[in-house]
Amino acid sequence: MGGLDFIVIAIIAANVLISFKGFNDYEFFNRYKFEISSIKGGDKIRILSSAFLHVDTTHLFVNMLTLYFFASSVVSFVGTGGFLLIYFGSLALGNLLSLQFHKNEPYYTAVGASGAVVGVLYAAILLQPDMMLGLFFIIPIPAYVFGIGYLFYSIWAMKARRDNVGHDAHFGGAMGGYFITLLLSPWVLQEHLLMVVLLALPIVVLFVLQKMGKL
Repeated sequence: MGGLDFIVIAIIAANVLISFKGFNDYEFFNRYKFEISSIKGGDKIRILSSAFLHVDTTHLFVNMLTLYFFASSVVSFVGTGGFLLIYFGSLALGNLLSLQFHKNEPYYTAVGASGAVVGVLYAAILLQPDMMLGLFFIIPIPAYVFGIGYLFYSIWAMKARRDNVGHDAHFGGAMGGYFITLLLSPWVLQEHLLMVVLLALPIVVLFVLQKMGKL
């Protein structure tokens, strides 16, 4: 078993074990979920712990499957240490952005590894922008088109607030994957400059809208 296999399986195992503990122990779930009032009250561990809890088995399965598919691509470029930095950096940035956007909503709660997983996905897109993804596992689509489209969709969903999905955490995770990858692999700026600029557009739009009070 290689280093990548061990690291990825260890993270997946931690997610599975902690999530299943939360499925069967409501008190445990409530103690470690992302909750604005508790975090602002000093319970900072929730920023990390909430990313190892999930709502149900489908939520857990989709996140872990996505992580497994894209982790190898990221590790092959930035190594195991770089992968871990992207994973946990994206996790932190995703939840910190969520904290910022919901700071005046004391009862707002969330769980899931989506921020970290989306960060890994965006790192993979930056490192290999010519890769093809299967939309709905069927329709082939260039990775960078998916990346740009997904972030613009996330902005729309954050404005609409029509579901209980933490789109802001997804967006923050994508930003983490974007910026940390550029720091770890500055060659991307030379070899994939157009894609770097294009993928930055929704990030700029998000902060312009927030500055204008539109979110």
